[in-house]
Amino acid sequence: MRFALDGIPLQEKKTGVGHYTFELARALAGVAPQHEFQVVSPTHVSANAEPTQSLPANLRFVDAEVNGLKRRFWWSISLPRYCRQAGLALFHGTNFELPYWTTCPSVLTIHDLSLVLYPQTHEERLVRRARLKLPLVARRAKAIITPSQTVKSEVCEHLGVQPDKVFAIPEAARSNFYRVQPAESDPVCRRLGVESDFILFVGTIEPRKNLLHLARAFNEILRSTSHRPQLVIAGKQGWLFDDLMAYLGQQRIGERVLFTGHLADDELRALYSACRLFVYPSLYEGFGLPLLEAMACGAPVVTSNVPAIIETVADVACLVSPAEVRDLAQAICGLLEDDRERERRSTAGMKHAKKFSWERTALQTLGVYQTVHKLHGPNQ
Repeated sequence: MRFALDGIPLQEKKTGVGHYTFELARALAGVAPQHEFQVVSPTHVSANAEPTQSLPANLRFVDAEVNGLKRRFWWSISLPRYCRQAGLALFHGTNFELPYWTTCPSVLTIHDLSLVLYPQTHEERLVRRARLKLPLVARRAKAIITPSQTVKSEVCEHLGVQPDKVFAIPEAARSNFYRVQPAESDPVCRRLGVESDFILFVGTIEPRKNLLHLARAFNEILRSTSHRPQLVIAGKQGWLFDDLMAYLGQQRIGERVLFTGHLADDELRALYSACRLFVYPSLYEGFGLPLLEAMACGAPVVTSNVPAIIETVADVACLVSPAEVRDLAQAICGLLEDDRERERRSTAGMKHAKKFSWERTALQTLGVYQTVHKLHGPNQ
């Protein structure tokens, strides 16, 4: 059979959904060599997102623009035509989108419902669009995949979907995240301007990640303790970045904060491996891939005690309320001062991260494909 995945998340530098799409496609092709898998997009995958690794022979990246139609007609005309012409058994929308009509069934991944549950952390136009489109695509999909049981419950409750249509399938850290020695990490840190004693955050700089809260906790650490770590924030700028910068300027702590921008995997691996601890104070997550990446590299983790994160990290991370600045500051200080506890959490984190794998994710996803095709395939 021939299965296709949405390739649009790979048309720019890969972030969370892009990594999910690529890792899933590659793993699917690996576990099911008898099938063909395509990553389909309206234009060629850009150079900075194109995979450099060798790919399975049964995985193809397809530029499927039909009859010269522009991307604005992708979901309504071009992709539906391609699905029919290519004889697809199933299309998988990996980024909240599905073709308006198809001759094959569709599966949809809903990574989280932050646009619905935390609208104040997103631009208003995106919230309006999500509230209009998410219920529609959820109804069109023959099955929905979520990265956690938490998001599955939210999808059933807020989008009115029956539980037997939703499958919670965990994701995993990528194989290129593992602990490296100082001989490898130190040169990267020096080149980026990272000091030897630093706290790390990785993710898009946006309100949902609660970075203003982290900045306030960091300010309290600098004012009320003897610790003088550097705070390193790795990730691209998102919405309301200026609010964070204004606070850092007002409190005059900006010189202790380093923004690296988007980093390559080898750079992230070096920072994860070298940091004193990794902090992820997000208000809401559907899963929390950076948490597993950090753990795979041996970083002790302080993060939020919100449902999906608890589901992902279990009792391996130090969990705090995302609403309490003092609790976050105290948790950070506690780990900075306790070498033995940091080492314990580091070892436990590396062991925990190994429980997740993209092969397991792919096998469970393939099971969803096969169930959907059996029940709703073109010949059914």
